[in-house]
Amino acid sequence: MDKLSCIIIEDEPLALEKTKDFVSKVPFLHLSETFDNALTGLAYLNNNKVDILFLDINMDELTGIELLESSKINSQVILTTAYQEYALKGYELQITDYLLKPFTFNRFLQAVNKAQDNITRHTADAAPEFIFVKTENRLEKIMLNEIIYIEGMRDYRRIHTINKKVMTLQNFSEFEKLIPASVVCRVHKSYMVALAKIESVERGRIKIGDQLIPISDTYKDEFFN
Repeated sequence: MDKLSCIIIEDEPLALEKTKDFVSKVPFLHLSETFDNALTGLAYLNNNKVDILFLDINMDELTGIELLESSKINSQVILTTAYQEYALKGYELQITDYLLKPFTFNRFLQAVNKAQDNITRHTADAAPEFIFVKTENRLEKIMLNEIIYIEGMRDYRRIHTINKKVMTLQNFSEFEKLIPASVVCRVHKSYMVALAKIESVERGRIKIGDQLIPISDTYKDEFFN
């Protein structure tokens, strides 16, 4: 299972250390950054994908509640506060959970598990099982879990699957919109690969069966992320 990225926005040093310690004890969490104020935390959120946000409420300049009210946050939000009166407002803002300080590791784990369930459910709902592609005079169904890689051939794209090869005029940009990057990822101007079918990666090349597929500098960072 891939680790879930998380950040902590907390201006109390002792509370921050406690949350960091709890995060380190959960195998599927990766702590990306910590912030002692909401403004720098918000700047990070605007430029980085974060799965779970641990957010204190009472902070100078911008409170946790004000951050949620003023910005579109795509992360699972777990509020951490010593004040119970903000609970209703938090749930109105569709937070994942509300941890009342001082909280135990067991209560922390319950909140994190709830966030993980939400992310898993959202991913399952968002990812399609198949697409239809235009080929000759028909639409052909392609199961995403059967794709091995997609190859660019001048004006055409050839989709290599477990059972067949399909030629289409649909371009890579269309495939990037139709297929989640977590399933089939662009790695080169002429290639997309199914991540689950990769056997190895070495010296800037991907091995899938007998095929060696290059990774270009343009797509290298996105692929390895």
